[in-house]
Amino acid sequence: MSVIHKVREKARYLVFKRINKWGKKLPDDIENDKKYLGVKFRFSMKKKLNLDDPQTYSEKLQWLKLYDRRPEYTMMVDKYEVKKYVSDMIGEEYLIPTLGVWEKFDDIDFDSLPDQFVLKCTHDSGGIVFCTDKSAFDKEKAKEKINIYLKRNYYSQGREWPYKNVPPRIIAEKYMVDESGYELKDYKFFAFDGEVKAMFIATDRNAKTDTCFDFFDKDFNHLPFTNGHPNAAVTPKKPQHYELMVELAEKLSRGLPQARIDFYNINGKVYFGEITFFHWGGFMPFKPEKWDYTFGSWIKLPKKQEGEDEKAEN
Repeated sequence: MSVIHKVREKARYLVFKRINKWGKKLPDDIENDKKYLGVKFRFSMKKKLNLDDPQTYSEKLQWLKLYDRRPEYTMMVDKYEVKKYVSDMIGEEYLIPTLGVWEKFDDIDFDSLPDQFVLKCTHDSGGIVFCTDKSAFDKEKAKEKINIYLKRNYYSQGREWPYKNVPPRIIAEKYMVDESGYELKDYKFFAFDGEVKAMFIATDRNAKTDTCFDFFDKDFNHLPFTNGHPNAAVTPKKPQHYELMVELAEKLSRGLPQARIDFYNINGKVYFGEITFFHWGGFMPFKPEKWDYTFGSWIKLPKKQEGEDEKAEN
């Protein structure tokens, strides 16, 4: 990466940060949600957001943030509460074991936890700490990070409504790695009302180089585009139990206009990861752009719901 490119990326990051900060200060209502999403979309995608007749995947995700606000979505993005839903839908054997859940870091009973574990905030993305050796675990550093994320309202930075009312908590889960011995590859399926159309594999998450995303169609044919990260130098092979993951993703996404259903495949056993309604928040360009339109064509928008804020004003 050239020096000029690094400077430009730094400048973009600073502007992006300022937009997020501005968004947090806006009054919490549907009109300000539209205003904020319009500004952030134009900056990220280099074009005006079309909410009147959205065509691309990225545009339709913004539309869904505003007009598809079903109460059950809150449970589906809660990393603790979603486990009951998944257990009921596909079976508890696909759940990574839960070791505990707490409202405050100081409430965590570390003596009861095994030598290796993972701490996650239940209400956001990114609030995660890995412990691979409890005797060397830096609790103060972990506390500092977790407490920062507990105060974070993930809804405010992308107007992803499902996160708005998720109670901030901490969940501990069993520490797991796949056959690599050092990471967990993600298998992320794009499903549209019970039908998987595409998926991607995230690799090299713990490497010093960039994380890699490789996209495939339902039949595991590699798709010629990038979205946020480069393709891997070596194209990932079709994972074991691929058809099972497709089947499970389709079960979990029935009745949903669209969702990304994530799984791990750990030593021959499939585990549920999460349900994500807004891949990249709908703010990451597809290269080439035609794939944004292709993904968008797979979303059949539901009947527009009247937002809570609009109801209050009427």
